[in-house]
Amino acid sequence: MSELIAAVDALVTSEAVLPPPSERRRLRDAHGLSQDQVARTLQTRRATFADWEAGKTQPKGDKRKAYAYLLECLAKKYPATPHDPAKDTQEAPAPPPALEASTGLAPTPQAQTPAPVTGPAPAKSTKAAAPAGRSASRRPTKKPTPVAADPRFENGPLGVLDGDGSLYCAGGLVLDCPAKTIPALVDWTLSQAELGAPRLHPAGKDADPLIVLTAAAAERFGLPLQLEDRRGLRLPEDHKVVKELARAKWQLTRRGFGPWARIYRPAEGGRRQCVQLAVLPWTALDARSWGSTDQLEPADIARVLGTYAARVLTPRGSTAVSGLEAMTALRPPTRAVKAEESGTWVSGPMPGSLTAAVDPAPVEAPDEHPAAAALYPRGHQRTPAEVLDEEAYEWIRDPQLLTDAECARAFAVGIDVNTAFLAAANRLVVGLSGPVHVKAPAFDKKTPGSWLVDLSSIELDPRLPNPFTPHGTRPEGPAWYATPTVAYAQELIDTYRLPAQIPPLEAWIRTESGPYLDPWYKRISEAYKATMADLGVTSDLSEEEFLAAMEQHKATDPALAAVLSAIKSTVKGGIGKLRERPKSIRHKFGERWPALERPTWRPDIRAAVISTARVNMHRKVLKTALATQHAPIPSGNLILAQDALLPIALLSDCAVYLSDGPSPLDFLPHTADGKPAPGAFRLGVSPGMVKHEGTQDLLWAVQMLDEGHNPARHIKGTDAVLDGK
Repeated sequence: MSELIAAVDALVTSEAVLPPPSERRRLRDAHGLSQDQVARTLQTRRATFADWEAGKTQPKGDKRKAYAYLLECLAKKYPATPHDPAKDTQEAPAPPPALEASTGLAPTPQAQTPAPVTGPAPAKSTKAAAPAGRSASRRPTKKPTPVAADPRFENGPLGVLDGDGSLYCAGGLVLDCPAKTIPALVDWTLSQAELGAPRLHPAGKDADPLIVLTAAAAERFGLPLQLEDRRGLRLPEDHKVVKELARAKWQLTRRGFGPWARIYRPAEGGRRQCVQLAVLPWTALDARSWGSTDQLEPADIARVLGTYAARVLTPRGSTAVSGLEAMTALRPPTRAVKAEESGTWVSGPMPGSLTAAVDPAPVEAPDEHPAAAALYPRGHQRTPAEVLDEEAYEWIRDPQLLTDAECARAFAVGIDVNTAFLAAANRLVVGLSGPVHVKAPAFDKKTPGSWLVDLSSIELDPRLPNPFTPHGTRPEGPAWYATPTVAYAQELIDTYRLPAQIPPLEAWIRTESGPYLDPWYKRISEAYKATMADLGVTSDLSEEEFLAAMEQHKATDPALAAVLSAIKSTVKGGIGKLRERPKSIRHKFGERWPALERPTWRPDIRAAVISTARVNMHRKVLKTALATQHAPIPSGNLILAQDALLPIALLSDCAVYLSDGPSPLDFLPHTADGKPAPGAFRLGVSPGMVKHEGTQDLLWAVQMLDEGHNPARHIKGTDAVLDGK
């Protein structure tokens, strides 16, 4: 008898009976064992063990006896429940991998146009169903949810490749990848792996397969664990892997072989030939967006990225890049149209989309853009009358304006608006065409554009942040504003009968407009809410239950918490990418840079979103104040009563209030029947509602104000910039 059998004690018979696959998985998960641990104990490869556990293949001889003995011991320690379906049959085949998902949610149904797939059939013998990915705590995941599978992409959108050739896919599937070189990996991915994702719009493109390389996999293919070119973040042209790709007739995009490398050949017969690689040791997954995802087990990384791919889209780079790509995927710039003369199908512009790159108005362009550089020399500080400056709030109240009642309160409490920029994109009408210059126009809130107007005549309570400037101070004269800011100014004048008139002096308007961001808003907001629901935070919770759930939601499942972080970063990064600045150190002031050639390089749309988010914040601040003061304000001014609840600081989507108690429930206004006051800040999970950001004591907050620091930046106990504010 072999040494292996002797080591595991006297075993049963040479043909030991194994429980069904689902029971094998249950027992291993119950004891917190990984496939790696068991495979090493049984002296076999992880992929081979995954086959055994799934019932795809069966162990033989001594290894079968050892595996059976292990399962027998675990079964005594963790008996099945009376209704455990694992006891119904013996040696039952595992469910099809396509029906198992560890994401906890079926992907959003996607419109698709099937396309013929050519090439050799996939090697089915390399496939093995593995258990659903686990979080870093190794607790069993939630039960799989059936998902609809596109037959062209049977194995999901992506795979995480480890050094032993095991490719971990979304849904718990493990494939055995035989490739030893990067060109062979690309060939195998396109011909056999059956990876990819269907298009998000009928006129769009299917997502290319993504292969994520762990550090061990990078070494397997001869890639360094750290890039020498720390500025360009790419392999040198003479690296052997780059040369191998060139010899195999594969091409790299302009950004070269970096953390996110796209490897392709020109399409043939309408069939794309492109694979994307993400190299983990080169920090492809930025910790600011993905947390510690790159430190997880490969199966867990596949779970995180697979969930994100199902709910948002297959990652195409940083979360900022993915946010911008999602806009294009949901509203493609072109569609197939039939030419009247020839009757053939040709590419034509898609109504409602950004169909071509357009230059901004000079006031909308950053300093280094040719349109601005032609007017102002380098180093010139443009005034508000020369540049559109729509940015998020960073404001603190003058501590001299704190009332005695406020100073008697014990706590400073921060509340944070959920995905504020995403909420601002909802139903927002933006320009689709290039700018048109108009002198002395009549303002129209339905017309997107930039307006030169003097809002300094609008007088507000000095304890309020001014809604027209990022720093919250009153403007000093004519300045450029996006349409939402001017519309809010007119709303204040009309609602409170303020003695002010604001005729625009000139404008750059867009004659074609539409709610371009609506599909983007809907998809990402659903992704956000679905992920929050998986973490135990749902829309049906009471305010008290919501606050309790938010206290521990990130600890519920670290993998899903990473997905949530990535979704929020996708929103902010995607909006930021609309005005991407030059990155190359070789860029010269006043020259064009590659991003300008994208239809989605639109600083005016970015300005409209941020403007909307800022005035939304001010509107809620004002409604909260009005709901808490006992006397109505007199007509003709916006001077609030002394007892009105007003913030002491704002930072982007965070507001800090002084309170008698440590919870938002201690100061947020409610109606007589206990409901949140209309229009005021409201606790809840949906975009635009608020959550508890943090609490500090009064003296801490006052000291911050006295020193000129923003309490909202540190109310959570950390730096808000590091947390993505």
